[in-house]
Amino acid sequence: MSLVSEISSDKEAYDELARCGGAPLWHHLKSMFSHEPHSTAVPFCWSYEKLRPLASYFAEHLPIEDAQRRVLMLVNPQLQDPPATLGSLFAGFQVLLPGEQAPAHRHTANAFRFITEGHGAYTTVDGERVPMNTGDFLLTAGWQWHDHYHAGDQPMVWLDGLDFPLVNMLEVGFYEQYPDGVQKPLVPEGLSTKQFIHGRLNPLWSEPSRVNSPIGNYPWTETNRALEAIADHAEGSEYDGTVLEYSNPWTGGSVLPTMSCRIQRLKPGFSGRPRQQTPGIIAHVIRGEGTTIVGDTTLNWKKNDVIAIPGWQKYRHINDSKTNDAVFFTFSNEPAIRSLGFYREQLD
Repeated sequence: MSLVSEISSDKEAYDELARCGGAPLWHHLKSMFSHEPHSTAVPFCWSYEKLRPLASYFAEHLPIEDAQRRVLMLVNPQLQDPPATLGSLFAGFQVLLPGEQAPAHRHTANAFRFITEGHGAYTTVDGERVPMNTGDFLLTAGWQWHDHYHAGDQPMVWLDGLDFPLVNMLEVGFYEQYPDGVQKPLVPEGLSTKQFIHGRLNPLWSEPSRVNSPIGNYPWTETNRALEAIADHAEGSEYDGTVLEYSNPWTGGSVLPTMSCRIQRLKPGFSGRPRQQTPGIIAHVIRGEGTTIVGDTTLNWKKNDVIAIPGWQKYRHINDSKTNDAVFFTFSNEPAIRSLGFYREQLD
């Protein structure tokens, strides 16, 4: 007997399809296959001036033992649950007081830290103690043990960047606490930075063992020296100014398989041409002040602020000052998007 003969109406057919765990593709085509990407995230600027007093308050009232990581998440207004800064990226400001120890753990998600203010702290990554000073860029790749200790006399604040929204989306996340709470140093302090000298001279006795860069700390002294050496001599990009990428010395590519991290300088009076690209971008202002226009949204930023530029939204940067430059630290999900073959850009 034909099953069709037992179905008397469209409604009955659709109801039965739902009971069978199915759904009609023709009802969902528009939402599943759009003509172009539409990010759920919105352009946004987080004011460091407003967040910094809150960091101080929680540092004084929330013991590090209770928090483990005292981080103020930068949550996009449209990505509240689960919290994220952009669709596959997370950023937050972490604060550590003198004498505090953040216990060791590890997770699948890749992470890094860009030091916003302070000195005298260090993070220990898989047994290597790595110093932390203002402007330094530190890596903690996926599944590496890491803990933090502050031996200085002033609060430390840094920007954390992670790809855990992507890891959780793919349902591949693991997390583990270090059994002894704190790691013991296994190699001389800062060994990875000293050995690799940022890719110009690589040690032949060492071979790549991971997909991430082996360098623990890219010091600001080196980064700033590179910016000053270039000065105004290079044309740079008419869209993004002078951009340098922190690179993996073994491959010359991005430091992490899912995130690209760069330093970006806008000359005085810079007015960038509009650009849009599939990767989303998070920018931390190191110095200067200016404006970024994303679609119909104008973001006014100054030192230490953080801005979010969702993927495939047209943006342009403007440095309003005629005498002072502006510098960003930026990170994006470009490596992940490129590796999947999804990268696309449109330039005006």
